[in-house]
Amino acid sequence: MNEDITIQSLYNLNETIAAAIFEGCTFPWEVLPKIGDFIVALGNTLSEEEYEKKGDCIWIAKSAQVFKSAYINGPCIIGKEAQVRHCAFIRGNAIVGEGAVVGNSTELKNVILFNKVQVPHYNYVGDSILGYKAHMGAGSITSNVKSDKKPIVIKGADAPIETGLKKIGAFLGDEVEIGCGSVLNPGTIIGKQSNIYPLSSVRGFVQARSIYKKQGEIVKKLD
Repeated sequence: MNEDITIQSLYNLNETIAAAIFEGCTFPWEVLPKIGDFIVALGNTLSEEEYEKKGDCIWIAKSAQVFKSAYINGPCIIGKEAQVRHCAFIRGNAIVGEGAVVGNSTELKNVILFNKVQVPHYNYVGDSILGYKAHMGAGSITSNVKSDKKPIVIKGADAPIETGLKKIGAFLGDEVEIGCGSVLNPGTIIGKQSNIYPLSSVRGFVQARSIYKKQGEIVKKLD
């Protein structure tokens, strides 16, 4: 249902420094084209006591831990107590939430990671929004471009929704767990507190509090 894939249904906006970017938007993909400009505007308001500006439009919290081998391109904000580990590659237009982990050889591009998100091992996250405490297992990735390069249509709602965007990754609700080696196909939406089995290829919409075993085999969690 369309209501289930709204920003309100997927995310606790109290758990991100970027809450204001969602104002006036209904669905999460509406935010993606705004991320870069939003970071620049927000970054210029951040406290110099808490954040250090480095390079062109890069703000890093003084309490964050960034390894020397990590590469960060702006615009970018690294939140308080976050970790950006060895050989992480942040290509730009990225907000890394408080207490989040961007791990070894993980690549980010045009993303919002809410607080305490973990993408700790060999992940690619592009054109995506990951909710509070979402976790992607080792080697799991978001695929953000269709093979035919056509605009992405969001499926699994009341009716298909034309986005007009050629690059959309995935939208993970709060406390989603993605198993190792999984691929989230363009436009995938996963509701809050759902689990995806390892080595899954996921497309469309997975309802909140579900266990995705494979395509066509999805069960609801017991309360």
